[in-house]
Amino acid sequence: MADDLESALEVFEGVRPRLFGIAYRMLGSATEAEDLVQDVWLRWQAADRSAVTNPAAYLATATTRLAINAAQSARVRRETYVGPWLPEPVDTSADPYLGAERADALEFAVLLLLERLSPNERAAYVLREAFDYPYPQIAEILQLNEPAVRQLVSRARKHVTGERRTPVDSAEQRKLLSAFVTAARSGDLAELEELFAPDVTSVSDGGGIRSASKIPVHGAQTVAKYFRSFKDRFWAGVEVELSTVNGQPAALLRQDGKVFTVLTMVATSEGIEQLLWVMNPAKLGRVG
Repeated sequence: MADDLESALEVFEGVRPRLFGIAYRMLGSATEAEDLVQDVWLRWQAADRSAVTNPAAYLATATTRLAINAAQSARVRRETYVGPWLPEPVDTSADPYLGAERADALEFAVLLLLERLSPNERAAYVLREAFDYPYPQIAEILQLNEPAVRQLVSRARKHVTGERRTPVDSAEQRKLLSAFVTAARSGDLAELEELFAPDVTSVSDGGGIRSASKIPVHGAQTVAKYFRSFKDRFWAGVEVELSTVNGQPAALLRQDGKVFTVLTMVATSEGIEQLLWVMNPAKLGRVG
């Protein structure tokens, strides 16, 4: 029995990075993804493993179906979330669970777009685009026919690509992020406006715990004035470290050595389009 459980654990640990990657992309929360993967492990222990011909497929199926149910529950909970909701950031430069897999569908902008899809659409998109599962296997996982799965993926792909302008490369993002932090600290209105696209939006997720804006701020001039208005009280004593979060450049803001905000952004040839501030302390455990 001990040898059998040890063998089950070895199989599970071999695919755990992928299971976590599926769950995280489905839920946008590393904490919820870890809980879900742990649930899959308990189910794997209790399963009749002698009847399972393809353990990796079995575990991926269990993870996806649990994630679909969890995504439905999460959508209801987020309707009562205080202020804007943003994904829980993950340090992909060091995280073995995500860094070991493809980087697709990790950026905040994509995760936010996936939130608008139905759980089945999201699952089909994640399995196909992030992990390159063949359509017949996705159909088996979702208990749908293959044409229906192809339609789900196509619809999700159009939604994700149709609502995104072409982003600048990572080096340019890092350059813009650094320039923004410098301009925001100084409160230079002209420099801030020059960095922004005309329809720039700033979104802060404090979860009602931190004193973050509970509504998005829109427009280059308005956003620039917004940051200038609190430059002294926000940036005093703040240390900034440029890092990689969710596969994209990010700024980790620290006070007294502790990360209190993760700042990421979306930028195109027109400038910074979105500034995304994760300030909810419950979401900052996997960075810094």
